[in-house]
Amino acid sequence: PAVSFALRKADRFITCVHSYYSILNRRQRALKPAESPYRALLETMELTNTRLTLQLINDNNKVRLLLELYRLQGNMTRVKINELKPLKPRYEVPDVLIREPPTEPLSLLSQDENGVVLSLGAESQRVIVSARPFRLDIMEGRDVLMSLNSRGLLAFEHLRMRKDTSQVEPEAEKKEEGDPANQSETTKEEEEKVEDGMWEETFKSHSDSKPNGPSAVSLDFSLPGVEHVYGIPEHADTLRLKTTDNGDPYRLYNLDVFQYELYNPMALYGAVPVMLAHNAQRTTGIFWLNAAETWVDISSNTAGKVCSSETPQTDVRWISESGIIDVFIMLGPTPNDVFSQYASLTGTQSFPPLAAVGYHQCRWNYNDQEDVTSVDAGFDEHDIPYDYIWLDIEHTDGKRYFTWDPHKFATPKEMLQGLMDKKRKMVAIVDPHIKVDSNYKIHNEIRSRGFYIKNKDGGDYEGWCWPGSAGYPDFTRADMREWWASMFAYDQYEGSMENLYTWNDMNEPSVFNGPEVTMHKDAVHGAWEHRDVHNLYGFYVQMATAEGLIQRSGGVERPFVLTRAFFAGSQRYGAVWTGDNAAEWEHLKISIPMCLSLGLVGISFCGADVGGFFKSPSTELLVRWYQTGAYQPFFRAHAHLDTPRREPWLFGPENTALIREAVRQRYALLPYWYQQFYHAHRTGQPIMRPLWVEYPQDPATFALDDEFLIGRDLLVHPVTEEGARGVTAYLPGKGEVWFDVQTFQKHNGAQNLYIPVTMSSIPVFQRGGSIIPKKIRVRRASSCMMHDPYTLYVALNPQRTAEGKLYIDDGHTFNYEKKEFIHRRLSFTNNILSSVNLAPDAQFTTQSWIERIVILGASKPSTVTLKTADGKESQLEFDFDASMSVLTLRKPGMNAGVDWNVMLQ
Repeated sequence: PAVSFALRKADRFITCVHSYYSILNRRQRALKPAESPYRALLETMELTNTRLTLQLINDNNKVRLLLELYRLQGNMTRVKINELKPLKPRYEVPDVLIREPPTEPLSLLSQDENGVVLSLGAESQRVIVSARPFRLDIMEGRDVLMSLNSRGLLAFEHLRMRKDTSQVEPEAEKKEEGDPANQSETTKEEEEKVEDGMWEETFKSHSDSKPNGPSAVSLDFSLPGVEHVYGIPEHADTLRLKTTDNGDPYRLYNLDVFQYELYNPMALYGAVPVMLAHNAQRTTGIFWLNAAETWVDISSNTAGKVCSSETPQTDVRWISESGIIDVFIMLGPTPNDVFSQYASLTGTQSFPPLAAVGYHQCRWNYNDQEDVTSVDAGFDEHDIPYDYIWLDIEHTDGKRYFTWDPHKFATPKEMLQGLMDKKRKMVAIVDPHIKVDSNYKIHNEIRSRGFYIKNKDGGDYEGWCWPGSAGYPDFTRADMREWWASMFAYDQYEGSMENLYTWNDMNEPSVFNGPEVTMHKDAVHGAWEHRDVHNLYGFYVQMATAEGLIQRSGGVERPFVLTRAFFAGSQRYGAVWTGDNAAEWEHLKISIPMCLSLGLVGISFCGADVGGFFKSPSTELLVRWYQTGAYQPFFRAHAHLDTPRREPWLFGPENTALIREAVRQRYALLPYWYQQFYHAHRTGQPIMRPLWVEYPQDPATFALDDEFLIGRDLLVHPVTEEGARGVTAYLPGKGEVWFDVQTFQKHNGAQNLYIPVTMSSIPVFQRGGSIIPKKIRVRRASSCMMHDPYTLYVALNPQRTAEGKLYIDDGHTFNYEKKEFIHRRLSFTNNILSSVNLAPDAQFTTQSWIERIVILGASKPSTVTLKTADGKESQLEFDFDASMSVLTLRKPGMNAGVDWNVMLQ
């Protein structure tokens, strides 16, 4: 029956994609750039130390809005626009910001009848508020950094009462008659323009009631000097966003999409309403904090023009179905500044347990405990490391989450203990649709506590999903989330143990018989409609689940939770993946820009189903996907129920060896990956990043999305073409040198390099001027590597000091927050390689030592001397390969957590 559900769901969604085009979207996009009907009423301006407020009036309908403007710490500006006196409160997104952003003083520079000029503090930055028509310009010196409403596309549909309705809102009764700010009924002018869909929208057999009429908000932004914009995931599209003038806008509306289309602005599983704009001089960002269905239109005056004398400009328009305008303008000026600014608002990537950075083996479904044991043994037999094996929906008792099939998984603790004995772990799926069944404890508890989302008539909302008829818990409620978290306690989730972690799927939410396979927009969450909160639902599910995993250990252990649906801030709670992809070469290629886009907006822990979820990959495609996935942050193979089995050893010994080598490369680099995750957690910088982030003044990098950097120091150009005999990689940076990590061959930067490839090739380069730690010994899982020694790869560039970092902690607890870790700076300058403590107030010890140092681009020394912190000196053995300029220091033997230096003479 699960498959028939999926097929019905697929048919329903495909029809949606090709037939549905929102009345709201048509109405809003019909507005063309022109003089705005909104003007600022300067006489209403109030300026305090922390904010400016100002009323705006729509001269067409006399509705008044309230503008709030804040200067925020860290070179950001916040703009909020709401109805001055709405018929009832409009939704403002809670819980996404990690705190109320701290403000800095605003000061008035000048004012006349045309507008006001305010200082934004540093570097002659100021904001100009023009009155008629209303417009905001953010300036630095003589340069306009960004303009708001410069094209006159601000629109704010006010809440209202229908003249023919018998319903009377209590708030409306209290309104003062004749107040121009109060528009609780449609005006005569608006009555004449009433369109189908303003009060009720129909889609196939579904209807969507709107008791207070349409409530969309819209605002345009102009970006002078900008041709490249990025972000607003999730879309299966290029890294650089395309213009939408002759097509559909980019849509942000979390949906369970069956076999999604590529190079398309259609909505997918997650929505992060953050856009970055970049040119060689500056990087800026726009964070549109709205959880309703949102569209983004992009136009450019230079799009499609080969040679244009015009100054480039990109114009962006955001449209949301409901809520308010609440926008954060991040002024950079560097890419890392924008990452820091956004992280200060929504937080950083959670720091995962080390094991989660290893390899994950999944399919829908491993059949029973014997199947799990067999697959686990297969990895040992074929000498392939892995850390997590996954169970999909079939492991439950009739799709009742928090349960186990009594026949196929009769003794789950025995199964989990068997994995624990090998230092391995399991992930089991827990979806947020709850089977309506009076014999099911979870359902009974949620219903008795009134925690289900309601339909518009006040009853529990029910839809169809994997279990059949299902209720949907209201995760927007803090008390519901608290109860959900408590269900992960070991005495509540029977059969669970400390090595069982969680996967939240279907949390868009997916409703097989709902409009577009999701929930009706007029479903009710307390005081709010689902239309207001839709894109937050998956964010809240993952939040509650992660909190449950933390609580079950008494706050000691770091959680691991994978989610399919996400929003701004989801990075705080775990990992995401790109959903139900297909075993096709184009899907392999698109995984790179999809993950790069997520990293730019804070979600670093991202990956794609290795091998493709739908269909069956050719052997060549499967191998190339393992080679690509091994260099993406979240590394998991997954497959559909109807596909043939594809464990790594099922394709002949040659291909098993190729996959084994890719997985082992991942494990050897775990120390570097773990340091990158720690850095992302501390700074908000992406782990997998586009080249332009590190080479922001090189236009050749601005649109590249078939290669990427891991941190600053590893450049990866996966092979994603069928039958490829070579790839051309761009090696960035004038004055840079890049070393092939397999051959140690040196190449200069600022060039396109053709690289011949065979099936064993994964083109990876280490940047000259970097030091990367690896653990070379092969183990069955990451925990077994805990005390293994390090090999340091030192890649030299004569023009700069070589630097790297080494981060070590216990790999799984929050004790690093109590300063229980080692963080060391490794550097090579003036022929001295040294290790210095970056955190002298931290306390941690390691048994790991340095067993080898490989220096690339070296000269042959006459002697090599090791000096340790206790003052002892010793001579080290070394080998020198003159043909490749590679110096290898053997068995230096010093502990990885202490000070030392090695001198070449």
